[in-house]
Amino acid sequence: MYSIGELSKRTKVKVPTIRYYEEMGLLPEAERTSGNQRRYDKAGLERLSFIRHARDLGFSIEAISSLIDLQDHPDRSCEAATDIATSQLEEVRAKIKRLRALEKELSRISKGCNGEGVSGDCYVLASLADHNLCDREH
Repeated sequence: MYSIGELSKRTKVKVPTIRYYEEMGLLPEAERTSGNQRRYDKAGLERLSFIRHARDLGFSIEAISSLIDLQDHPDRSCEAATDIATSQLEEVRAKIKRLRALEKELSRISKGCNGEGVSGDCYVLASLADHNLCDREH
């Protein structure tokens, strides 16, 4: 059995986050000692590791909940899990596309000013103040 502190150390998930996951129903409610301290078993450790890995990959709490439900029912088709992962991949690709556009615009803006002169003539500041100076919507 693991205390919440030990579980936190092993998974690198902060104690308040563990409590939050428990409140959200992602993590089963822990057993309690006579002193009302939480105690987690190996299954709790494995579940928290699953949640941590899914969060690291950017899955939402709702998606993780659905994935846990599938994990808890091993006789179900894994099609839903594939759909959830594919949806997450599409979101990541869309974010990358937006970030690349931001990178281009920030590069353009920063090259518009050589860092010399006064702030009243600074192209970076002017661009931030006037969206019309941007090449594209972002």
